[in-house]
Amino acid sequence: MKTLKDVVCGETVTVKKLAGNGPVKRRIMDMGITKGIEVYVRKVAPLGDPVEVTVRGYELSIRKADAEMIEVE
Repeated sequence: MKTLKDVVCGETVTVKKLAGNGPVKRRIMDMGITKGIEVYVRKVAPLGDPVEVTVRGYELSIRKADAEMIEVE
């Protein structure tokens, strides 16, 4: 299982599944990260937190803890 946290800089992946539950999952979905959407990883901070991605044409920073809940392929 590969998560968004494991993706290297410059790679584009497709969201396969969202883990987590309740408000955390809802917040991730509200940011536009839903099943089947493409996510481009722009930058990863030196310590890996946060991860900067491009989703649906806009830029977004995601915490490492949240990135672990996003399963990609």
